[in-house]
Amino acid sequence: MPKMKTSKTASKRFKLTGTGKLKRAQANKNHKLGQKSAKRKRNLRKGAMTDATNVKQIKKMLPYL
Repeated sequence: MPKMKTSKTASKRFKLTGTGKLKRAQANKNHKLGQKSAKRKRNLRKGAMTDATNVKQIKKMLPYL
């Protein structure tokens, strides 16, 4: 049986936590930062958990997590 291919884009975007949940970076932190408040930009630095509706698809892209 050949090895399964990992989606390299998914491996760069998602990390597995110790409890088995998927962590992702938050959106809206790339451009138009002058309009956003410092508080909003600071809160966007924190990671967020992936929604449960997408976990099955993402885990299929990351077979060796």
